[in-house]
Amino acid sequence: MKVALVHYWCVNMRGGEKVLESLCELFPEADIFTHVYVPERMSDTIRRHTVHTTFIARMPRARTLYKAYLPLMPLALELLDLRSYDLVISSESGPAKGVITRADAMHICYCHTPMRYIWNMYHEYQEGMNVVAKAAMALASHRLRQWDVTSAARVDHFVANSHNVAGRIRKFYRRSAAVIHPPVDVAAFQREHGSGTDDFYLCAGQLASYKRVDIAIEAFNRLGKPLVVIGEGEMYEKLRRQAGPNIKILGRVGQDTLREAYARCRALIFPGEEDFGIVPLEAMASGRPVIALGRGGALETVIPGQTGILFKEASAQALIEAILEFEHIQADFDPDLLARHAALFDKGRFKREFNDFVADVLEEGSGSCESQNANESQGTVADGLVTA
Repeated sequence: MKVALVHYWCVNMRGGEKVLESLCELFPEADIFTHVYVPERMSDTIRRHTVHTTFIARMPRARTLYKAYLPLMPLALELLDLRSYDLVISSESGPAKGVITRADAMHICYCHTPMRYIWNMYHEYQEGMNVVAKAAMALASHRLRQWDVTSAARVDHFVANSHNVAGRIRKFYRRSAAVIHPPVDVAAFQREHGSGTDDFYLCAGQLASYKRVDIAIEAFNRLGKPLVVIGEGEMYEKLRRQAGPNIKILGRVGQDTLREAYARCRALIFPGEEDFGIVPLEAMASGRPVIALGRGGALETVIPGQTGILFKEASAQALIEAILEFEHIQADFDPDLLARHAALFDKGRFKREFNDFVADVLEEGSGSCESQNANESQGTVADGLVTA
């Protein structure tokens, strides 16, 4: 079969791109379609594939301002000619699933989340905008929601990256979805036996507003404890100005530096609500517990008292209380248990589950647009850790 992989944009190797990388390994002859492509920031695996871009890539400063062209992306997707492809796999977080396929082609959407800036986090995004930007976003979002729901009907089968996201798909699209957790490169963060910890906490990931790193900085400013922040994004300068002398904001770092930070920190701080969240599992693979907001994907990976601590409210005070609670029981966390838990989400598991899913739906044929929901009746992986 001829396979097309459709990804929203390829500008950094984040969680969505790591999923794309695994899909590239599963389908080594597949072509990739995306709005914007920055090859020097992609992995060798992705670069080995033929990559086609939409007209968004030819817009002014598209490599950095691609999100400004969001209202044009539905049109850009519908202009892609995918008539020669038998299997289309879209990777959805920004607009990707809206492509038009042959009537007899199979379209599977791996959904990281329905577009959060027009659905579940619409008002959070609006809060940080000026009056003109708010008005423009309101007008564009109204039309984008209509297109987004319509384009969901073009998908034969949905796969969600978490039970959390499966719930959003059910809410916004009225569709069911199988659940296959995304791949975690556990081997890249394996714990070194005998390694000790330093006296700092770690916050890592994209510095976007919804990640709520500002909560972590406020909490550590008040505690006076050392915090290291690794990542880049639109909040970098604001967070750097907010940080006190006990906080180091390193920006973007290499893999070796990140791996060392995971291995040496006391715990990972994860203060935002995520669709799933690969970063906590990378920390666990390194033998380090996680202090996370008890919402979203963290509920499927963080087990209170075993792999970390959950705090209930997105506030600095709630985080402070969780940190103090953690320090009372820090010695109770078993690095080997943490690493075993992370291994349940490894890359090989993702590839096996996704490959089996594709084989099953291809065998059934594309006659039904209802997704397979066998996984929805199962508990989370976290539910089974204690007995594993």
